[in-house]
Amino acid sequence: MANEIRNTELWPEGRMKIDWVRHHMPLLNGLEKEFSTGKPFKGLKIALSVHLEAKTAYLCEVLAAGGAEMYVTGSNPLSTQDDVAAALVKEGLNVFAWYGATSEDYKRHIRKVLEIGPNIIIDDGGDLVSLMHSEFQHLIPDVIGGCEETTTGILRLQSMNRARTLQFPMMLVNNADCKHLFDNRYGTGQSVWTGINRTTNLIVAGKTVVVAGYGWCGKGVAMRAKGQGAKVIVTEVDPIRAMEAMMDGFRVMKMASAAAEGDVFVTVTGCKGVITEPDFLKMKDGAICCNAGHFDVEVDVAALKKMAVESKPARKDIMGYRLQNGNTIYVIAEGRLVNLAAGDGHPAEIMDMSFAIQALSAKYLVENKGKIQRVPGNMVNDVPKSIDTEVARRELATWGCEIDALTEEQRIYLYGSAD
Repeated sequence: MANEIRNTELWPEGRMKIDWVRHHMPLLNGLEKEFSTGKPFKGLKIALSVHLEAKTAYLCEVLAAGGAEMYVTGSNPLSTQDDVAAALVKEGLNVFAWYGATSEDYKRHIRKVLEIGPNIIIDDGGDLVSLMHSEFQHLIPDVIGGCEETTTGILRLQSMNRARTLQFPMMLVNNADCKHLFDNRYGTGQSVWTGINRTTNLIVAGKTVVVAGYGWCGKGVAMRAKGQGAKVIVTEVDPIRAMEAMMDGFRVMKMASAAAEGDVFVTVTGCKGVITEPDFLKMKDGAICCNAGHFDVEVDVAALKKMAVESKPARKDIMGYRLQNGNTIYVIAEGRLVNLAAGDGHPAEIMDMSFAIQALSAKYLVENKGKIQRVPGNMVNDVPKSIDTEVARRELATWGCEIDALTEEQRIYLYGSAD
């Protein structure tokens, strides 16, 4: 099967990027050595749809070292890095992705990695799993299971599971503590502001930042905004998260009220229609909108385009929309993931933990083939605590950090047994 990438000659730059992150991902270094010896994926095909940049590429190489035949695509048309895709092809992996893919390109690339009949699926946002169930049902019997990287994908999986349409077990990687507590909070918090800062070249201190959503990602974005000197407003639909935001020192209000106050808006909800036409009409001249949720539906860019009397690029990755009232609203990266479409994504050390969870969860699926239930309505599975704990122990070891262990007496006191 022929690869579909932009330019094979870009591989040296991609190789340099992969080698850089490899140096800063010690957990995957260790797994690469173990997988090279044990070959846990020998004879298996893995279909992977994750934001295709250097850290993802290294995960692909680690899985390939474990014997997997890799079929790789991106999970967002603006997050694929063409030089990284070329570097993977140079290493013999099968890649179908390029930057700026049209909707037709993107869907074709998704189909390419599924039509080979994968045994394991590694998804980010749920597009692989969704298409597998709609167009490739005849290949489902060969699927051992899959792993889902992000909140949006988990919401889709849970919906399918409730409808009893999900037909193979999925590991909810995002629910693992070593994923969401660090990746979502610290990774998103840093990478979102890296993307905004380098794209706008504007100061954050003194500005009013509106963060829509106060889950783990929203907490990270709000925390980093506060650290840069911004005044932060949080909008929420969950009363408990709203209370959290209040107690963390942030103002909480409806988007209808926040729209008039914000200088920078960041959506982090996983939902759609978070910032809509009435909100745009209330915004200040020069307000900047961006999205840190998986899909480009949180900021209603389509409505903004229809409202605009003029639109033009204001800067690389920034489009300005002048409204009839004379105000111009700016949108970064077309409302797609700002940290990837206008940046390089999460720091390597953070993704090291997340991708270690992915790799070990995939290995768990293979080792437990036939043991994990394939019962309609019961197809979503949390990552075993033993994997979470193992990743945490390995990470602490890379930091040179030692922690205490319970004595036998303490274990009996807490749990009633020494086991």
